Amino acid sequence: MVHRVGIIGLGTVGSRFVEQFNKHSAFDLIAAWDANPEACSLHKDSVRICSGADEVIAASDLVYIAVPPKHHHDYVLNCIAGDTAIFCEKPLGIDLVSSRELVNAVEQSGLPSGVNFVFSAAPAARELQRKVATGELGTLTRVDLRLHFSSWPRVWHEKAQWLRLRDQGGWIREVVSHFIFLVSRLLGPIHMESGDVYFEDGLDGILCEQIGLARFTSSSVPVTLAGTSHGAGPDVVDLTIQGTNTSARIWDWYQLQQVDGVRWVDLFESEREVLGGEAYTAQLDQLDRMMKGQNHTIATFAEALSVQECVEELLAS
Repeated sequence: MVHRVGIIGLGTVGSRFVEQFNKHSAFDLIAAWDANPEACSLHKDSVRICSGADEVIAASDLVYIAVPPKHHHDYVLNCIAGDTAIFCEKPLGIDLVSSRELVNAVEQSGLPSGVNFVFSAAPAARELQRKVATGELGTLTRVDLRLHFSSWPRVWHEKAQWLRLRDQGGWIREVVSHFIFLVSRLLGPIHMESGDVYFEDGLDGILCEQIGLARFTSSSVPVTLAGTSHGAGPDVVDLTIQGTNTSARIWDWYQLQQVDGVRWVDLFESEREVLGGEAYTAQLDQLDRMMKGQNHTIATFAEALSVQECVEELLAS
């Protein structure tokens, strides 16, 4: 079974999925649209460009919604009205009341639906989940998330400048959310104990965060966050699971490492670019299963709402 898929939004992530859907045998990318004519023009040779979002929805079995979060609500409801399956970017939205209403609408529709969290299927995350579930790491003592971005938004976010603004953007919503989702999958619901967020232009400004510090708990395991942006030095994306037998970490998004004595050892031999491609393929494999009504690991709207609630609580701290 090949699923006819459409994309609403051809920015950074939407463009990436044009390539991924076109490479995957389970999907036929038949339609796309973006409010920016230039974005549409860039992809006219890879997918049929429609006149609007409604045309994409009407043509597709599944629509990937890859627009800024304040637009998710309306497009998801339009998909429900069109009886079209939904694959939505995270966060679900910015307003929690609206997002809760959206989850109820999606669940009541009974349509295949999911949210794009890369760690729902990435090989590194699945293997880490296995290690935690089997007790290979021993008793878990702490989880540490360390992030640094020398600039924000990143270079590849050039066309998504909304990410630098506080109302919808920021690396806590964009990046930390992925790891809150993963920790919830690994250990169970995550709860914030304390948090502190610093904004360069003050509490009444418009720019997104530069520093985020927080302490959470998940299944009685302490979870710490220390994140920063803007400052010379290499980017850091590091989620470490500390155990009494050994420790493991997801490093630079897609690599899984484990402690061997006193050093970190890569558990996957492939280069980062290859690992990233494998993560996207695994995500679409699971999306195919979702569309077929089979068991799958794609994040649910309810899971995405739990992540959003945690993220917005931190940003308000």
